[in-house]
Amino acid sequence: MKYNLRAVVLALVWWLAVTVSVGAQNPPAQSFEGGNPTSGITRDAQAVLEKVGIDQHLNEQIPLDTEFFDQNGYRVQLRQYFGKKPVILAPVYYACPSLCNQVLNGVMGSAIQMPESAGKDFIVLVVSFDPREKPELAFGKRQAYLNRYSRPGSDSGWQFLTGTEASIQKLMGSVGFRYAWDDRTKQFAHSSAIMVLTPEGRLSQYLYGVEYPPKMVSSALSVAGSNHIGKPADQILLYCFHYDPATGKYSVIAVRVVQLCGLLTLVGLGTLLFFLFRSERRDRKLTEQRG
Repeated sequence: MKYNLRAVVLALVWWLAVTVSVGAQNPPAQSFEGGNPTSGITRDAQAVLEKVGIDQHLNEQIPLDTEFFDQNGYRVQLRQYFGKKPVILAPVYYACPSLCNQVLNGVMGSAIQMPESAGKDFIVLVVSFDPREKPELAFGKRQAYLNRYSRPGSDSGWQFLTGTEASIQKLMGSVGFRYAWDDRTKQFAHSSAIMVLTPEGRLSQYLYGVEYPPKMVSSALSVAGSNHIGKPADQILLYCFHYDPATGKYSVIAVRVVQLCGLLTLVGLGTLLFFLFRSERRDRKLTEQRG
């Protein structure tokens, strides 16, 4: 029975290894308008995807003299939001049909559950990376989230900015946030993350994904508030949760999740196989000793 089990485990390990390897080399075909539906990702879509990502610039100073427009249309400098409190920076664009709303909802969900209060203990700085967006749009977006937060004295804690292309590129480049315009879908391709900065404007920590556990955010704010720098964040969420040029939406790329699960299963089966071999050697030694 033990030998049969070992044979089954070996067969599963071999099958998973082949599956993961083939899947990595041959991603599933995806359909595109104006292209061969079985040819996979088009060159244009791949070119867009290669421009997207987040490079962690921990301990680097953002350009506080960069000018933007606040939600009321006033010209402001980033330094107006720094100096006393840690800052959560959320790079989004307000007309985003999917992912940006999830990022903002994640920030709001965490802020509602934290004992710290926006305005009193930290600042949430939401910055659009679409230079076409204007303060009127930022105003409406901010109002909707302020109504949800509804803590007394929190008005100054939520700032929604827009800016020129030069200002946006200067800020986004300083935090390592890379995005690209997809002319086919008329949308921005981008990843999902927020950054926590010290009161001096130095990058303290990156939080990836669209959900941010309140304890994790609270801890990151505490570290940043003490002018300390956190550790590099694990980018596994970026690997799984990415822009899908096939649909023009942001979703989990199935093949990557399957590969990741396959690798985890492979590790588990390998561990099981190790213990089976060790048990077999132990039983053999006991048999020899008794003989």
